[in-house]
Amino acid sequence: MKQTRLLVPWVFYCLLKSVCTFAQQPLPNNTLKLGKHPGSLYFTWGYNRDWYTKSTIHFRNTTTDNYDFTFIKAKAHDRPDLHDFYKLNNLTVPQYDMNIGYFFNDKHDLGIELSWDHLKYIVTDDQIIHVQGQIRGHQIDKDTLVTPDFVHLQHTNGNNYLMLNLVKRQKLWHSKYLDLSGIGKVGAGPLISYTISTVLGNNDEGYFHYHGVVAALSAGLKLDLFKYFFLQTNLQGAWVDYTNTKLGADHQGLATHHFYSLQYIYAFGFNYPIGKL
Repeated sequence: MKQTRLLVPWVFYCLLKSVCTFAQQPLPNNTLKLGKHPGSLYFTWGYNRDWYTKSTIHFRNTTTDNYDFTFIKAKAHDRPDLHDFYKLNNLTVPQYDMNIGYFFNDKHDLGIELSWDHLKYIVTDDQIIHVQGQIRGHQIDKDTLVTPDFVHLQHTNGNNYLMLNLVKRQKLWHSKYLDLSGIGKVGAGPLISYTISTVLGNNDEGYFHYHGVVAALSAGLKLDLFKYFFLQTNLQGAWVDYTNTKLGADHQGLATHHFYSLQYIYAFGFNYPIGKL
């Protein structure tokens, strides 16, 4: 588990190192001149809190079990896990956000960004949910107390949004050492999630795989400090569609659902201005 938590930060580090190395290489004389600077590379790391709409969740396995039922308007919550977040081996335990991006040197002040948003989604245990369908030959259509022995579902390693974003920066205020900007983003990508579940006593500890798609909009503020460092906060709204969540130890069960999420992000980062052409 520890190795899988550190895999994504390691991949982002390799991408950042490769781009920085490329950016320092001399350009040929016939390269098109784009201005004093072609732009700036940036990297951010931060943490988040999340809120979710109620979700209608469909559970089905007619291969190695016999159930096909739906939860109507199930409630879910996040889990920040911020205790001891400052310790290096706990860096990726909390709900975190990691971005690598590039701002172009153009009049539109646009950028492009690859983001990894690690949220956690837990269907609240011991809530009363209206359940419809059939369970091992028995029809059900009633309000039911959903205990963890009946069904437990959590995307906690996690509810992961891997997105390619278009970024717009609007400069609001400038001083010698500080710059304040508004930041807007629109993006989409796959859900590369890790789900832990129990359905009718059949437990699955989960694994990373493709679960569905996500699309998001966000807006926030960025405070640049001494050119190279910055603080940033964003509020992101996302539409999340899970279409491929495997269930059971044999992964023959399937859960599908969609919901909206609201994410508050607080982050720090650094800019890497690319040298003159």
